[in-house]
Amino acid sequence: MSRLDDGGDDARLRRVSRVVSFYEHLCEADLPRLGELYAADARFKDPFNDVRGVSAIRAIFEHMFRTLREPVFVVREVAAQRDGGFLTWDLCFRTQRGAEMSIHGATHLRFGDAGLIVEHRDYWDAAEELYEKLPVLGALMRWLKRRVAA
Repeated sequence: MSRLDDGGDDARLRRVSRVVSFYEHLCEADLPRLGELYAADARFKDPFNDVRGVSAIRAIFEHMFRTLREPVFVVREVAAQRDGGFLTWDLCFRTQRGAEMSIHGATHLRFGDAGLIVEHRDYWDAAEELYEKLPVLGALMRWLKRRVAA
């Protein structure tokens, strides 16, 4: 974790630091503990999912562990303020065929009164971070990108 803009509030620091530590050390055995971070009706949204509830969030991470080899989150920057936080991160992993890949993204977190996450929204460019890196689809995506560029 490279930076934490806390404005002097220790509770904010602890809340966001706890989330960062959880994700930087995440393994499949930790998934039952998601309820320690997320409110029961928390919303999780990323480019492929928009779900509510801890069990639905858990299903997303179970899918990640089934389809990716050795997934690791590396948090690059952190900011905490009032009832939320913002993280930039890299998800590093190997494909099922063994190729090394990474996705760069950002997360906006909102915390409820109990200090649990009520909204987790991931932002990352699926075209640039994923599709462009695939052999056939990547060539098409790069061609389209050149065509629409100014």
